[in-house]
Amino acid sequence: MSVKLETRVEGLKVLLARPLLESIWKRRTHRVSRGASVPAGSMSYRSPNPPMPLEELEEAVLIAVTGCSGLTMPDRPLTDPRDGSPIMAKPNLTMAGRTAGSPDNAQGTHFFMINDSGTYYLRKPPPAPDAPFDAATLLERARRAKVKVLDHRLDVPEGMRDFPAYLDSNRFLSNLPGTTIFLPVVDLSHQYINALMYLLTQPDGARPTFVDDRNFYRPAGVRKWVRNGFLNGDIKVPLGALGTMRVQVEADLLLQNMMLVADAMGLGAWIHATIHPQIMLGDPKFSGVYGRMLGFDFVTPRFRPADLLRWHIPLPRHAAVRSHPVGLRAGGEHLIKAACPPNYPSMDEAVEAVVRAKFGPGGVYADPGTFARIYKGDYGRRYLAEAAQDDPRVIACARDVCAYVHATHGRFPAHADAVHVPGIWLQTHHVESEYYERFFTNGTTDAHARHDGRWHG
Repeated sequence: MSVKLETRVEGLKVLLARPLLESIWKRRTHRVSRGASVPAGSMSYRSPNPPMPLEELEEAVLIAVTGCSGLTMPDRPLTDPRDGSPIMAKPNLTMAGRTAGSPDNAQGTHFFMINDSGTYYLRKPPPAPDAPFDAATLLERARRAKVKVLDHRLDVPEGMRDFPAYLDSNRFLSNLPGTTIFLPVVDLSHQYINALMYLLTQPDGARPTFVDDRNFYRPAGVRKWVRNGFLNGDIKVPLGALGTMRVQVEADLLLQNMMLVADAMGLGAWIHATIHPQIMLGDPKFSGVYGRMLGFDFVTPRFRPADLLRWHIPLPRHAAVRSHPVGLRAGGEHLIKAACPPNYPSMDEAVEAVVRAKFGPGGVYADPGTFARIYKGDYGRRYLAEAAQDDPRVIACARDVCAYVHATHGRFPAHADAVHVPGIWLQTHHVESEYYERFFTNGTTDAHARHDGRWHG
């Protein structure tokens, strides 16, 4: 082992020993990276240092925090105490546990990492609960995770950092040379379908009727389900009120975890507004000015006269206002693939793909080996045998809602984007210590002051 690697391992040992509460209590945003200058009147500062990019192990620790860390623990099956009837007990889209919670364990958050060497998509390596949290393992898993999608730092062309690309003062300190940025992008579509099914698993009389607040509050493809009594016509839920189905919450929690870890390492950590999401993904409305950027696939719904009232789109030439991202491909591979056309021939087949991934051959609930690792003894087998799953009527009704949305509005979902960008990212960097020493009382912690010695020698 080289002296340099021994030094890095020393930094990792100190990180593992740092108390969680100390990291939370002392967490502060350090926006000024090594080599950055600050134009701020009497508090202006010009750095005498060159930018100092994060080393591979430093990035590998943060990549690990984005990924899977083990297996979840389904505390089911449950029964209704009123009559003993089974409650649907298989809502999860995956059983892999991540470092932050996720609605129905959907894990729709994908991360990109941006640094001086390029822009990378980060795959989620499979759970390895028994893998050691050591330098060799972290580096190996990080290398497996990285897929280079751009050979340069994702950014707008030089001289174009004003709005709508960057917000206000962010353009001076965000995404500078030497910084490493983690960008979350959330595929809503799979959980949107799964959450519709979950809403439809309510007891008789409590299943809501979905109505379309962008189509005069008409039933959203569910008239027959109201007529046959499967849905309660008196409980109306507008599609717009469902929003993102809260799937984006996972991204926020992951970013907070990553910020705490970066701060505990003695790095600067700053959660702030990204480049405008539509610019960054390559929306056709902006790509003529800013280029394709990440190069996501976009769908633009065909204009229909009713869009004038539904979406206030006055003429066909304005139809691109409703364009939305549906996936990302690199080297012929779909890195992100939303559950909607054109990735699937129809919404019927998109819904079937979600159901198959849960209950079909090779699906989440067709893998007894996973549940044998989760539970002790034979409780995994018992769970799979006893836990109720979706009633066929639930799947059929959800399929009708999804087909209605796409047929009516030319995209799915209609009231949110299939691929949602929360609009914030985490910048990590080596701190410009001299700046904080000059202007602030207690501007840095012991972790910052001793970072170079612990991690770089």
